[in-house]
Amino acid sequence: MLDLFVYLLCGSILVSGILAVCLDSTLAAAVSGGLASLFAAVCYVLLGAPDVAMTEASIGSGLSVVIFLYAIRRTTERAQ
Repeated sequence: MLDLFVYLLCGSILVSGILAVCLDSTLAAAVSGGLASLFAAVCYVLLGAPDVAMTEASIGSGLSVVIFLYAIRRTTERAQ
């Protein structure tokens, strides 16, 4: 049963990664990339690596998405 959840999460990582590349909206692509990191963090928890999961959740899902959103906000302000 655990293997099924891990495979489902790995598929979700692939789908959100492909969406991050294919989406036209920069904001949606940044959020989709954050979702890929969040799915990876949950996958790490299920595989028994909580320290790696906390690092992935805080850096991959949290900090990098905030930096991307800040950069998007700053560049759209100058473009207008």
